[in-house]
This record gives sequence, C-alpha cells and structure tokens, in this order.
Amino acid sequence: MSLQALTTAATLYRGTSLTLEQAATHTGLTADELAKHLRSQGIPTGEDASSPEAISD
Repeated sequence: MSLQALTTAATLYRGTSLTLEQAATHTGLTADELAKHLRSQGIPTGEDASSPEAISD
C-alpha cells in the first residue's frame, strides 16, 4: 500500500465518492484495516459516522 493510495482512498471515502469497501480495495487493505486507519485519523466510519459527535465535526 502506498501513502498516495491511502490518502486518495481516505479523501474519496470521506467525500462519499467511495464506500469503505471500495476504498479498501483501492489501497489493498481489508475494510477493517482501512476503517481502523481512518478512525485513527479522526475520520468516522460505519456506526461512528452516524454518531452525534461525528455529525458535529
């Protein structure tokens, strides 16, 4: 996985152009691995995305 692929996938996921699964495929990671990385960067995933804290960000 390249840093550029990860950055691109995160940007497209955050902008809702890609689903988590599509973004993960782009990076070569599993959806779980990508979700963990995104959350570590402050990007909500899955159920996190609908939480009140995520909506206010």
